[in-house]
Amino acid sequence: MKKKQMIFFDIDGTLLNEEKKLPESTKKAINRLKELGHEVAIATGRAPFMFKELLAELGIHSFVSFNGSYVVYKGKPIYQNPLDQEELYLLTQFSNSIKNPIIYENHEKMYANKESHPHIEEGIGSLKIKDKPIFDPHYYQGKEIYQSLLFCNAVEQASYQEKFKKFDFVRWHEHAVDVLPAGGSKAKGIEALINYLNIPIDQVYAFGDGLNDIEMLSFVNNSIAMGNAVDQVKDVAKFVTNHVDEDGILRGLELVGLLDEEAV
Repeated sequence: MKKKQMIFFDIDGTLLNEEKKLPESTKKAINRLKELGHEVAIATGRAPFMFKELLAELGIHSFVSFNGSYVVYKGKPIYQNPLDQEELYLLTQFSNSIKNPIIYENHEKMYANKESHPHIEEGIGSLKIKDKPIFDPHYYQGKEIYQSLLFCNAVEQASYQEKFKKFDFVRWHEHAVDVLPAGGSKAKGIEALINYLNIPIDQVYAFGDGLNDIEMLSFVNNSIAMGNAVDQVKDVAKFVTNHVDEDGILRGLELVGLLDEEAV
């Protein structure tokens, strides 16, 4: 008899398809995992307020959010790694000088330093969430900000990476990158949670599809890339399952044997 396993799921492109819909087969597979007694958690670049409804729909109460900077187990925060405030101030000054807007995120809301901007509207709109940024260009000062969304092109991104060594920049949209603490990643958040729970790494699984999943899938022993994942993600994953819209989660869980009674 195998021990209880812990499985982490990315959201966009993994649990949710391009239309931000949850396939019915995915919901059934997650419910089956829980019935079998496994631990199920989210691992996402999103802020917690952006996936409250998904947590409720799936009955999940643990997550790694902000690409590892804010981790919760059964409703209790167990790890926080906010952005360096002085570096964030300098980043904001530089972004203002070249007219790149920024969103500052805590675990409850997000605040923009521009009242409106087409790249903000397009980027946040692509997430298909109800929440909208609140205009407050000075909100970040003296506050714990777990992640920022910087709206810039690839050439500008290289300039930021050269200037701001306390941050990592991971692109998630044509016009936007996540700004993380240097060395921060979903892997770091997962490590904090499994250490808290004393779960060995060989009992940990993770599903993902995007560039911000590379560290996570490289870290866990049992990594599964979605069929719609970018090539860099497939290259580091141990397994590759179907496209999210082709029962990718269900087939992936079957592939690694987690839906069998004997797997528990």
